[in-house]
Amino acid sequence: MTLSKSVLRKSLRKVRREHVAAQSDAIRALLFHRPPAPLLAKIRSDATIGIYSANDQEAPAGGYAKFFHEAGHTVALPHFSSPKAAMMFREHSDPFGETDLEPGPFDIRQPGADAAKMVPDVLFVPLIGFTADRERLGQGGGHYDRWLAEHPGRITIGLAWDAQLCEALPTEPHDIPLDAVVTPTRIYGLE
Repeated sequence: MTLSKSVLRKSLRKVRREHVAAQSDAIRALLFHRPPAPLLAKIRSDATIGIYSANDQEAPAGGYAKFFHEAGHTVALPHFSSPKAAMMFREHSDPFGETDLEPGPFDIRQPGADAAKMVPDVLFVPLIGFTADRERLGQGGGHYDRWLAEHPGRITIGLAWDAQLCEALPTEPHDIPLDAVVTPTRIYGLE
């Protein structure tokens, strides 16, 4: 199963990279700026929102961070004190200027260690692949699955490119399906 996931990750990363490269900067700049209305209807006005700091290939999450911040939500990003440390969330107080972010151990920008610890109510997660049934293939570190197992009852939403949709994914008992996946053209889930 691990080898299958590893091979699949490599293949899906290539598909994602090619998909992103085929889009112009102007088109990419228009995507993922505002969460769709059906999604917003599921989020309480006082919910703390967990978002990720996207790399160049992942579906961008910065527009959502700005949107929720302007709407009065507290926004949090993953934080790792070291590569082997458990993932936690810390407040992201400046989604527009990102002056509160610093390089983290995985070459991902994160809030500083002095930022307030948060436990998001709604969690937007990155992914490498997903199914229409909202199964998710992540980077392989298991950080989100472990965090969600320790914090059940959260609304979990994947952000993805349409090219990341898979017919099926290998799953294991610890894999936690998402409540929804949002792509530039569709929302999966939100029953």
